[in-house]
Amino acid sequence: MQNGGIRLIVCATLAALATGLATPAHAERGAQQLVRPAAHQTAVPAVPARAAYLFDPGTGTVHLSKQATRRMPVASLTKVMTAYVVLREAGLNDIVTINAGDVRHAATNDATAAALRAGERLTVRELLYGAMLPSGADATHALARVYGPGESRFVAKMNAAARSLGLAGTRYGNSDGLPKPSPGYSTAQDQAKLADVALRDPVLRTIASTRRHVVRKSKAHRAHVWTNTNKLLGKAPGALGVKTGYTRAAGYCLSFAADRDGHRLIGVILGDTRADRRFQTAGRLLDWAGDQVASEADITEDL
Repeated sequence: MQNGGIRLIVCATLAALATGLATPAHAERGAQQLVRPAAHQTAVPAVPARAAYLFDPGTGTVHLSKQATRRMPVASLTKVMTAYVVLREAGLNDIVTINAGDVRHAATNDATAAALRAGERLTVRELLYGAMLPSGADATHALARVYGPGESRFVAKMNAAARSLGLAGTRYGNSDGLPKPSPGYSTAQDQAKLADVALRDPVLRTIASTRRHVVRKSKAHRAHVWTNTNKLLGKAPGALGVKTGYTRAAGYCLSFAADRDGHRLIGVILGDTRADRRFQTAGRLLDWAGDQVASEADITEDL
């Protein structure tokens, strides 16, 4: 069923058993059959962003799909793949020394930074927090430089990982999603699949779900306090992160997830024109999909 360009996909078997009738609607190529929601289900929330996708990886249910396979820049959602690759290349306690190029990369590109300084020595674990929470391009640059080694080799590893994960609509151009030299592209569906993979890694799940991380001063580095840019954390029940992003070309982007009633819901919003609206939309989508999950559970119990 289509509502404002949004396709609602629910479990056909449960809907048929609950209502005695399954009415097919227009479906995307390769998608599940679409059915009309049961009478007690609420309307899908409006999604003003250019693209969105929301699914339950445990059951395979796609709750929402809007332009989900459209290729577009995803800004700092790119850093989820960067973290994924780093965790397969590095030890968490490896020490990385920040150099002037890392700091200059963030400054000259007017990018968000973890406020790192040349000469600081931090563990890979700490730099992953610096890359994911404040979306530090300086931290990301340092990690790519060391574990490529070099940006181009690191990006090649990112694209190899994308292929191995079946992200056919994804091509990375750099390790941070900045416009230069090329931001690459992905899709809402691919980024949701990547978030699912990332959240299955306990280290990455912990980092993505952390609201505030403190690095205490030592002989090797200054003190740092990094706050997660994802405003769903601490507000939306069961929220797990995952990553925010913004560039002028990509618009405001959000990869998000939450655990509700024993189900993990994972979604992506791409190309919103308002910074806070992506969080509001994501919160409404999680509540709405959570209601669908609860309704299906009630139907199953009645059967």
